[in-house]
Amino acid sequence: MSKKMDDTGSAGGVGAPGASNLSQTDRNALHTHLAALRLPFALANYLSLAQIAADKQWSHMQFLQELMRAEAAARADRRVERLVAQARFPVLKTLDGFDWEWPTRINRMMVQNLFHLDFVRQHSNVVFIAGTGLGKSHLMTALGHAACLQGHSVLFTGAIEIINTLALAHATGSMKSALAHYVKPQVLCIDELGYLPIDKFGADCLFQIISHRYERGATLITTNRVYKHWAGIFNNDAVLTSALLDRVTHHAQTVLIEGKSYRCKDQVEL
Repeated sequence: MSKKMDDTGSAGGVGAPGASNLSQTDRNALHTHLAALRLPFALANYLSLAQIAADKQWSHMQFLQELMRAEAAARADRRVERLVAQARFPVLKTLDGFDWEWPTRINRMMVQNLFHLDFVRQHSNVVFIAGTGLGKSHLMTALGHAACLQGHSVLFTGAIEIINTLALAHATGSMKSALAHYVKPQVLCIDELGYLPIDKFGADCLFQIISHRYERGATLITTNRVYKHWAGIFNNDAVLTSALLDRVTHHAQTVLIEGKSYRCKDQVEL
C-alpha cells in the first residue's frame, strides 16, 4: 500500500528525494517530459535543486513549488529579453541616466509619473517636444524600455524610417502587412517627427498609422515642433494635420523641454 500523504504533499513527511535516487532510465524519461512541456529551467536545474531539497529536507511540495517558481521567473526574464530585442531600441536608456539639471524647463513630476505606465493601459499618447540634444529621445527610449520590463510589446522607429518602409511595401504590394507591423505593438515610439520634410504619401502613411492606433494602442512621439507648426511637417495639408492632431492630442500628455543642446555641454564648460 502507498504511504498516506501529509498536508504538505510529502509521503509521511519525508523530504524530496536526492538526485542520486534517480536511475538513468528515470532521468531520461524526466528529460523527455520536461522538454516536451517546454520547461528549460527545470530541465537544466532539477537535479541540483533536488539535491538541495534533500539536504534541507524539503517536502515534495516545497521542492515542486521552488522548481516552478524558478521556471516562471526564468520564463518572465526570457520574455522581457525578447520584448527588448523586438523593440529595436538604438541604445538602451533609463530614467536614472537622465540629467535633470541640464534643461532649463521640464516638468519632472509629470515625466516621472509617466513611468507608472498608466498611458499604456489607457491607450493614450505621449508627445515630447524639444529642440535637438535635450533628451527627448532618451526619455522616450527609457519609457519604452520600462514598458518592456512590464511585459508590453514595444516598437521604436524613426518617422522617416516608417515612410521609407511603407513606400517599399507599397511598391511590392505588401502595404497591409507593413501597416500592421506599426499598428500591432502596444507601444509605438516614433522618433524625430518633423526633422525632415514629408511628402503627401508619407503624410498619408503616418495618418493611417495614428488613426488605426487611436484608442487601441499607446503612441509616443518626439518632435522639434510645437503643435501649431505641425502643418509644415505634413506637406502643409491643413485638413490632414487637423485630423491627425485631433487623434494624437485627444488622449495625450505633452512634455515640453527647453534649454541648450546637451551635446554642447562640454563646449559651454570650456
